[in-house]
Amino acid sequence: MIRWIDDACTAGCRLSKACELLALSARTLQRWQDQGAVRADGRAQAGRVPANRLSAAEQQEIIAIANAPEFAQLAPSQIVPALADQGRYVASESSFYRVLRQEKQLAHRGKAKPPTRKRPEPFQASAPNQLWSWDITYLATTIQGVFFYLYLIMDVFSRKIVGWEVYASESADQAARVFGKAYLREGVAGKDLVLHSDNGSPMKGATMLATLQRLGVMPSFSRPSVSDDNPYSESLFKTLKYHPGFPDQPFDNLEQARAWVSGFEHWYNEVHHHSALRFVTPGQRHRGEDVVLLEQRTRLYEAAKTARPERWSGSTRNWEPVDIVCLNPGKPTKKVLDHKQKAA
Repeated sequence: MIRWIDDACTAGCRLSKACELLALSARTLQRWQDQGAVRADGRAQAGRVPANRLSAAEQQEIIAIANAPEFAQLAPSQIVPALADQGRYVASESSFYRVLRQEKQLAHRGKAKPPTRKRPEPFQASAPNQLWSWDITYLATTIQGVFFYLYLIMDVFSRKIVGWEVYASESADQAARVFGKAYLREGVAGKDLVLHSDNGSPMKGATMLATLQRLGVMPSFSRPSVSDDNPYSESLFKTLKYHPGFPDQPFDNLEQARAWVSGFEHWYNEVHHHSALRFVTPGQRHRGEDVVLLEQRTRLYEAAKTARPERWSGSTRNWEPVDIVCLNPGKPTKKVLDHKQKAA
């Protein structure tokens, strides 16, 4: 330890930090150095084995008992009394807990263990109509406890709302109709399309899944109760409900709700400058108009910098289009890494 600290200090490390890393005080190090060769560690409790420590054989016996068929479904608080009724004492209840915790066998023993949910497959889009996301949200009505249901489908690449409808109920049949209309309107036939949603019953209903299979659309689903797996739809719903024009009072009827959502759709697609799209509208992004607009902004800023260079301390604002949009990304794919390397 003295040699390690000397090497670290020679390389530029502070003595106090080097001692702290080894859980050693600088005063103890100084005493060791004054004594010359150190035969044994003189710190209190150093190298001492507690007299009541369980042996390796006793720990293995605890593990074997806990995994035996008659005890595999029980917690240590149940195992220890059961052993006492059999006239056996192996260790205390706390020792059982400690040993099982060390072996990572303590949490959720037996059938109490919750099922593991695999993270959804990551998807990415480099053009419109490759990856869609949809969900359903509540719209309050004038009758307490009764709601209208807004079905909303968006293109993840452009953030454009490609389909919507307001109904008085939730069903897979209605969801299939909304999707079918959007599919035909966008001319997606013959293209590879992924439709992502959460695990609601309309999303997994037989009619909806049959429609996706007939059209050759690949379904993708979030994990149960994990809203972060469907972030684009959740973000869109927040934009909708926090819009300044969202009614303060509940909707009286379906026609009123549909009229408001129609106005919101136009504002969102054609007026709203989306922050994730370099502040172009989703409609411009969907039609491919964003490339020319962002090039114009880049030239404008370069000209402004040339005219007044003293106002600029670095490069101009980044107006480069976002080429790839990812949904539930895991490890970066080769395509994304190649793109980042090319951009660098």
